[in-house]
This record gives sequence, C-alpha cells and structure tokens, in this order.
Amino acid sequence: MEKFISTVNRLEGVIRVPSDKSISHRAIILSSLASGKSEVRNFLKAGDTLTTLNSYRKLGVRIEEESRVIHVYGNGLFGLKEPEDILDMGNSGTTTRLTIGVLSGQSFFSAVTGDDSLRRRPMRRVVDPLRMMGAQIDGRNKGNNLPLSIRGGKLKGIEFHNERSSAQVKSALLLAGLYGDRITTVVEPVISRDHTEKMLIGMGVNLQVEQREDGYRVSVSNVEKLESMSISVPADPSSAAFFVAAATIVKGSEVILKDVLVNPTRDGFFKKLKEMGADIEYINIRNEAGEVVADLVVRSADLKATKVVKEEVPSMVDEIPLLAIVATQAEGETVITGADELRVKESDRIKAVVNNLRALKMEVEELEDGMIIKGGQKVKGGTVDSYKDHRIAMGFAVLGLIADEGIKIKDADCVYISYPEFFKHLQELSK
Repeated sequence: MEKFISTVNRLEGVIRVPSDKSISHRAIILSSLASGKSEVRNFLKAGDTLTTLNSYRKLGVRIEEESRVIHVYGNGLFGLKEPEDILDMGNSGTTTRLTIGVLSGQSFFSAVTGDDSLRRRPMRRVVDPLRMMGAQIDGRNKGNNLPLSIRGGKLKGIEFHNERSSAQVKSALLLAGLYGDRITTVVEPVISRDHTEKMLIGMGVNLQVEQREDGYRVSVSNVEKLESMSISVPADPSSAAFFVAAATIVKGSEVILKDVLVNPTRDGFFKKLKEMGADIEYINIRNEAGEVVADLVVRSADLKATKVVKEEVPSMVDEIPLLAIVATQAEGETVITGADELRVKESDRIKAVVNNLRALKMEVEELEDGMIIKGGQKVKGGTVDSYKDHRIAMGFAVLGLIADEGIKIKDADCVYISYPEFFKHLQELSK
C-alpha cells in the first residue's frame, strides 16, 4: 500500500498512542511461565505482539480476552508443552530471542522460523551464550539465522558480558537463568531497557542489580515459581516519538500524549530533542507497576543540531532514524555515531534513511555506524521506500507534514507491525 502525506497547517489535539511493545511482549511471556492467572490490561494488539500471544498458545498456554483484558493462565516454569509444529515468529525479533531463552530451559524439542526479514537478522548474539549455558541450538549459518532448532534441558549459570547492551540478549539470558544450576549474571557497559528486570522483581524473583565500574550487572538464580501478575501497559515511547517529532517541526502545533512510559532507559529520544531545543513537558508523572509514566505536552520549537555517541544509543536505538529525519530541520550539522546496531534491524535503517533523504534531494552523509545530517534543509517532497520497516515509514510520514509537494511512502502498511492506527491518529491531529 502506498500512502501520500501532504503538508498540514499545524497539529493539535490529545491522543493516546498504542501501548508499549516491549512491555506487552514481556507481560505475555512471563505470565505464561507464572503459577496462576495473570491479567494484562491495555495490551498492544499489533503484528509483533500478537505473534508472541499466538506462540505461547502453541506452547500450551491458555490465553483468553474478556472486556479488553488479556487473561493468561500460566503453566508454571516447567509446564509448557512441546509444540506440534514449527513456531512462526513473523517479523518479531523480541518474540524470537526471548522465546529462545525460555525454550532453552524446557525439556523438549522445538523449532522457530520467521518472515524474510527476520530470517536475515543475527541470532548468534543470543544463541552463543545459551549454548554456553548448555542448550543445544542449531540452524542456518552455524545458528546465526532462522530457522533454528532448540533442544533444551539442564542449564548452567554463566557470567556474560553483553557488549552491545542489547535488551533482547539480556532478557533471553535472564529467562534462561531461571532454569540454571547456579547464578547467571549479565554485564552491560550501558544499561539497556530494564522491563524484564522490573517484571521479574514484581513476580517475586530475588534479582541482584548493581552498578559497578565495569558497568551494569544483573544476576538471577534458579527459582521454583513466578508469581502471577496484574499489569496495565503504558503507552509506547517509541510510538509517541513520531508525534513528539511532528509537533516539534510543524509550526504552531500543540499536542498532548497520554500515559507515556518515561522509563529512564527508554526516553533518550525525548531528552536529546530537549537538548536540541524542543518544548516537551512531562505532566501528571506517576508510578505504575514499577514503571514511570507521564502525559507529554509538546509544542513546536526551533531546533539546534546535536551529536549522538555510542553510550547514548541504547536508550534511543529505535528512535535514531527519526532523530536523523528531524535533524534535517535543525540549525547546524548533526552527527550520529556508534549506531551500527541499526544495520541489523527490520531493515538496514542507516541505509534506509540515507537513501530516502537523497531521493528527496536532501543532503546526508552515510557513515559505517551512523550519519551526518545537514540541518536547515527545505523539504520539496517526492517518493520514499519504507523498506517494509514500520519505523522508516512513520519517520518519513512526519517529514511529509512539512514537504512542499508532500511525500509518497511505498509499502506504508508495514506500520501495522507496531502502530495500526498511526495514519488515523495523524489525520485526527492534522489541522
């Protein structure tokens, strides 16, 4: 599906963007392993998260919906069933990597695959440490690509240095660590999103968390059971980011975004935009199920260029393509480095942003691990390719709001992966 986005006068109104994808995934996975019934309210119903829900049904978990509440009847840590067929993970890297960690602790055989994009994404970052723990995992390219087969069983605890500060790797190892014969420790140079830790603590796990000179350390040991949970999923900051960006660059705008997760490991984009001069205000700040939530008031503002370095990437890795797009409107030259992880997302997001900006006759320099973006550029318009990547499609939709001739986006229906109502909400706010 192609989508044409044209210039608007301003953005104005109040919306609640979809619920957080990361927390929605983890709520289903962890409650499936709990003892007893859990309740998940405000679950994100989108492509990736529905993949998680369906995968755990295929693993024998009873999951029902009533009055917009997801009820998960947990099977306990050792109660999952051997699946009758290969588990299809669709486009979801989170479902895949975290579930491989879970399956590594089970005493049965399983196999996982995914769509064309997911089959290209690297899995050895999870597979190698799980093999060190004793899981038998095999697959294409020595286990780096799906399909993968997993024969789980008795695992041993390890200490693993998670140099990429990948939350998916950390979470997979912590989940596998629940089945280990001794303590499993994950060390990160910079803390990645910590929803798994918060959720495990809330479910009664004695998690050890430390900040040392060598970085952030989190340790887990064998447990007998996980307590059931009741959780209300806040709005996703990665989805909110598109409207924060849009309200910032479209003159005369004022938008309120309700119930947004502002966990310090997730709000790096908002902080960076504030550094650039954005007018973003947190109001009604509160704590919900161990997570910090706020309403965001965003008004249009003039921006100055910035620099993004490797240490800042984990807290805003999903929003960096959007930051690069917004930087075309800032005063000065923005330099993004240390973001090579973007090369192995749903698309090569560095190349996707660079190619599309050039297609719009805009100036950008591609780096191996980032980009250099010239600011203060006029947006004439044209056609861009989403590369079937939801974040690329939504990012260039934001730019289309200020393009003289509008922007046509190829394969724009990929937004369903995380934000099915994105274009509807964009239209509602456009004046």
